[in-house]
Amino acid sequence: MLISYDERLLIARRMLLEREGYSVSSALGLKEALGNCNDGAFDLLILGHSIPVNDKEGLIRTFRAHSTAPILSLWENDEAVSNSVDYLAFSDSPEKLLGHVETILARTASSEVRASSEVSEDSN
Repeated sequence: MLISYDERLLIARRMLLEREGYSVSSALGLKEALGNCNDGAFDLLILGHSIPVNDKEGLIRTFRAHSTAPILSLWENDEAVSNSVDYLAFSDSPEKLLGHVETILARTASSEVRASSEVSEDSN
């Protein structure tokens, strides 16, 4: 799920990810984001740099109550950084965003495969 307070960036990032074949849920603003976070059925949560740190912390708590999926927080040089996220990235280019998403989802997939094989070995 992609969350932003900047509609222009939300649309651009959503289009970018969808063009690469990702299925993207998005939310503009805190109220919509909190409602969507309760679903918890996401592979990755991306928090835009336009979201204030306090709002990010609330979103992270809500998301973590429903999901163990990784969280990527986009930030700028002068922004305070949350310690609650799994990944931090500058929001300076579409190519870098795609690279971060690919890397995070690949790591998540390989972790799930390892966990699945460990369960299979334990059951033998």
